[in-house]
Amino acid sequence: MNADQVVPSLDLGKLKVISPLGRGAKGVVFLVQDETDHNGDDGELLALKAISRASITKKTKKKDSDGSEYKRICFEQEVLGRCEHPLLPKLRGVLSTDNIVGYAIDYCPGRDLNYLRKKQTEKMFSDDLIRFYAAELVLALEYLHGLGIVYRDLKPENVMIQENGHLMLVDFDLSTKLSPKSPSRSTTPTNTTPIKNKKKRNKFSKLYKCCHPGITEGDSVHPAESVNSEPSYITTTDPHSKSNSFVGTEEYVAPEMIQGTGHDFSVDWWCLGVVLHEMLYGTTPFRGINRKETFYRVLSKTPELVGEPTPLRDLIRKLLEKDPKQRIRVAEIKGHDFLKGVDWEKVLEISRPPYIPGRFDDDVCSEENSKKGRIDIEDFVQGVFKEDVIGDVIGEKVDQNAAKNFLVF
Repeated sequence: MNADQVVPSLDLGKLKVISPLGRGAKGVVFLVQDETDHNGDDGELLALKAISRASITKKTKKKDSDGSEYKRICFEQEVLGRCEHPLLPKLRGVLSTDNIVGYAIDYCPGRDLNYLRKKQTEKMFSDDLIRFYAAELVLALEYLHGLGIVYRDLKPENVMIQENGHLMLVDFDLSTKLSPKSPSRSTTPTNTTPIKNKKKRNKFSKLYKCCHPGITEGDSVHPAESVNSEPSYITTTDPHSKSNSFVGTEEYVAPEMIQGTGHDFSVDWWCLGVVLHEMLYGTTPFRGINRKETFYRVLSKTPELVGEPTPLRDLIRKLLEKDPKQRIRVAEIKGHDFLKGVDWEKVLEISRPPYIPGRFDDDVCSEENSKKGRIDIEDFVQGVFKEDVIGDVIGEKVDQNAAKNFLVF
């Protein structure tokens, strides 16, 4: 989407809610069908993320707040509006009422990578399946890094399966912006050239003019950063710039983030190592009985790569290198023995990926769900967050206080 394209506004009254898909710390995701006149055709299926205005306002009244919650929402939509890549979401519309704000992306009927793993024999992927999905994740992360975006929350629940069987990386809640990473020569498809860094007009002013002024490309947006000793955003053009915020999902957090020494794009390659381990073994490599033990294991434990030495286990080991300066990066990853033979220019052109779900998820679009009646999005979202129980969420995310309270062994 370029700067001249207008993001369509969604009419809440013309969105048929088929089912809630999931809940996060900041909102609820619904499967909806746009019932706007489509010349008699069924409306397209969309995944709508709806966020309660009240929950945002409550957070921004805290003493340590600087409006970062609004910045985060604007940043997430800015990312969606700027990305032009088949493995990343496209912003299909925005929603704004007195009670909620939100946005819609394409619905992925194959659910997430974790759901697909559990459907496999022994709940683990074969090496060939891992190779395909690993290659697509590398391409998606490389593209984001070329835009200067550190994703910071790679995990199976954030990797969706599109209708065509290819992946889609979703949920940019924890992403941040550093100086863009120069793409390697052999990578980005011609239709995914990174967008140049230039100031763009605020495409979301219609939706957020009552919330917060437009942000710059240098803004870092997770609320935890506003209580950090470091600035809440990075404006440097230093190619070696780092973020000092502490965010992530605990089993996937990189060592340098726990240590607070600053982190850059390499945290995403650590997360890729954790995801590949989970795909191979069915478990993450550092999970402890509680957060404290998990962090201790991340900092001190060598991953147990059970089984005979293979290229895949070697790649996982190099991705889970605790020293980010020694950790394998994109050029080495793409040239690694495990991915040898991958035609990087044609990965996205594969017409028959390993798993093609089709248009509808049978469970979500079941007859039982269709009989539940029409869901009122506003009432549903406000009901979910009226008590502001942010800790009890799907895929709970680590905040700055967790870092402060972590005891060094």
